[in-house]
Amino acid sequence: MATASAISASGKPDEELKFYVAEEEGHAEGGTLLGFWLYLMSDCLIFAVLFACFGVYGRSYAAGPSGADLFDLDLVALSTALLLVSSITYGMAMLAMEKGAKGATLAWLAVTGVFGLGFLGATAYEFHHLIEIGAGPQRSAFLSSFFALVGTHALHVAFGALWLVVLMVQVVTHGLMPENKRRLLCLSMFWHFLDVVWIGVFSFVYLMGSLA
Repeated sequence: MATASAISASGKPDEELKFYVAEEEGHAEGGTLLGFWLYLMSDCLIFAVLFACFGVYGRSYAAGPSGADLFDLDLVALSTALLLVSSITYGMAMLAMEKGAKGATLAWLAVTGVFGLGFLGATAYEFHHLIEIGAGPQRSAFLSSFFALVGTHALHVAFGALWLVVLMVQVVTHGLMPENKRRLLCLSMFWHFLDVVWIGVFSFVYLMGSLA
């Protein structure tokens, strides 16, 4: 902790003034995890609303194409596999973290990031293709709700990937200190949550939509 002494009018050092804290203040890990769980529950509400909207508007095609006409299940299966495997690799990173293996932790985090970017690339390709053939979000209520739900999930994955990069820099700089372990655990919860949401998207949107 850096300090400086204020000099009084008499020339004698006055009470020490504290300008900044060099080390992070301690946090109660349970409190941090509880707070993050509350955040995830708020995210659950957001996705619940988006799923409900899709449930209401999922058959409102406005004489346009349906999911059966548009969805490429091979591409969706590939992106699903990428995201699910990324959850496994993140689990491997957490195991390496518990062993104190910094290098292995970073390697598994990097692999997780690659799979996450692959998922985002597949989603971006699908969106671009749909818009290119005139099936953009403005075409029908079905497509509006589809782009809102899948796009919101993709934005969460993009944020998670950015968070992953930031944490990798933190681990490289400061190592596997308790604060970084806590942050990696929070990101782990977030990443697995996105996997669970995507399973719902894959089943409810793509599979059921392809049967319509």
